[in-house]
Amino acid sequence: MRRHSARARSAVWLTIGALAILPLAACASAGASSSAAAADEISISTGACGGSWHLAAPGWHTFQLHNSASDAAEVELINPANGAVYEDVENLGAGTTDPLRVDVGSGSYAFRCLIEDTDAITGPTEKVPGHTAGETAILPVTNNDLLAPAAAYHAYVTGGLVTLASQVAALNRAIQGAVQDGNLGAARSAWLPAHLTYERLGAAYDSFGDFDGKIDGRADGLVGGVDSPDWTGFYRLEYGLWHGQSAATLKKFSSQLVHDVSALQKSWPSTQIDLLNMGLRTHEILENALQFQISGHDDYGSGTTLATTEANITGTEVLLTELHPVLAPRYSGLPAVSSWLDRLQKLIEATHTSHGWTAESRLPITTRQDIDAAASQALVELAPIADITEPRRQ
Repeated sequence: MRRHSARARSAVWLTIGALAILPLAACASAGASSSAAAADEISISTGACGGSWHLAAPGWHTFQLHNSASDAAEVELINPANGAVYEDVENLGAGTTDPLRVDVGSGSYAFRCLIEDTDAITGPTEKVPGHTAGETAILPVTNNDLLAPAAAYHAYVTGGLVTLASQVAALNRAIQGAVQDGNLGAARSAWLPAHLTYERLGAAYDSFGDFDGKIDGRADGLVGGVDSPDWTGFYRLEYGLWHGQSAATLKKFSSQLVHDVSALQKSWPSTQIDLLNMGLRTHEILENALQFQISGHDDYGSGTTLATTEANITGTEVLLTELHPVLAPRYSGLPAVSSWLDRLQKLIEATHTSHGWTAESRLPITTRQDIDAAASQALVELAPIADITEPRRQ
């Protein structure tokens, strides 16, 4: 499995970080007992890649990659027959050395170097004898491979924004209408459907720019916290609707939400989705759900963070559907991803009763543990996708 690049690595929730370390520890243990050769230095320069190297037998092996070029480099260990990547090191600085550790199986290998502002260089092929399986090579993904999934996702978001605009308009009407009679029951009922529609658009958040903070920003970090005059959007309305604030107080925030959603909808047709984010967000949507929704952090009074988690699962599944043609031939772990997402969704759905959603704080501890465990394992299975779908220079 190729390691996560610095560009694709996000802040990882503690549970996932602990779980993700386990395979690496297993690799280190295997390496300690392996008969593989000692580390070899692989030289990278503007005119050559890899130099002369040799492996007498398969097994765990550590290569020391030294970049003697004047610019940073990306170095890949590839199958020279089809360009599939076994392992890589990104952002190898000029004059620096970095290890590349890989389970080398029987077969053909070569180093491929991509130095800034130069054409890719593929070094000499080395054949490892025998019939031993090693690391699985993954065919690199290009920008062209991701254009169709990104276009399909852009269309999905376009439709979602139409629904969202209608729902926030209904929410605003309910709040404005309550100014006279003070009854905010209809507004509380209208808030959740609109918020869940927004949460299903998870992969687009980075493309929404400043609109995301205005529409779905938390009070965290604001001067004054929940009393900050700069706090707007869904969570601001949730706080007011479930903390006894009047319609007269909330009407300016509901009007602002309508304005911000309308502005986002108008700007969206000309917005391009960063292709790198397509795969990255399959992990980050659920990672954020674990950190902020499943934990109850983002409950500002409605007790519906598990409903938001379910919407986040939907957003993740939409992305996986669009990326399926790219992932299916490259990632054998897709069935496990689906299995754990299904398990998590069933656990979440079980918290939705005839009386409504159960707040995270009211869950039995065993239920919370089951949900945490399912989300954590789903994230472990999702983690390789960001690396697999990272567009690579050819």
